[in-house]
Amino acid sequence: MFFSVLTLFPDAIRAYLDDSILGKAQAAGHIRFQLVDFRQFTGDRHFKVDDRPFGGGPGMVLKPGPIFDAIEEVEGRFGPHHRILLSPRGRTFDQEKAAELAKKQRILLLCGRYEGFDERVRQGLEWDEISLGDFILSGGEIPALTIIEAVSRLIPGVLGSEESALQDSFQSGDLLDHPHYTRPLDFHGMRVPEVLRSGNHKEIDRWRLLQRERLTEEKRRK
Repeated sequence: MFFSVLTLFPDAIRAYLDDSILGKAQAAGHIRFQLVDFRQFTGDRHFKVDDRPFGGGPGMVLKPGPIFDAIEEVEGRFGPHHRILLSPRGRTFDQEKAAELAKKQRILLLCGRYEGFDERVRQGLEWDEISLGDFILSGGEIPALTIIEAVSRLIPGVLGSEESALQDSFQSGDLLDHPHYTRPLDFHGMRVPEVLRSGNHKEIDRWRLLQRERLTEEKRRK
């Protein structure tokens, strides 16, 4: 999987990509990243990527030129990408969408800033618009990292055990994950359920399924 991230703040996300699971996955060759500062495609000495909106109003709007030029450069070097526009207008991201994206070969994520994009960015290019939910952030960097991590976890070899991804919340239908316990057996008077210590894997699986159903009913379906 190859990710291209177009952002005005590459240093804000580079450290996260190079650490922990994503860093190990890069070292093993399972995923690759390139961070593209589209400020470098402005064509003027002031590197101006935004301007006042036509019709007036507060804030600044990202100009289309640098974004178009950056995408043309990226896809000219590495081939066509599945393009993701991070936007409040988009479909809300979920595990089903992560699984769909995990089948792609190359993904490009465009991180916005300020009051958003010139509408011609949407009109002139084909996009898969994605949102994290009905709230506003200052930019698309955190949503981009969220999507990258969720998708990367589903790529074979990225996690130490492929069963880890299969047992995650929402991976099998729409159920939440079951509770997990580890040592010590008794912590502040709270004990590990006896069934998990029984060695009876059929009963353990049954208990875990019941817990997933109970938690989903309590937390999601009321």
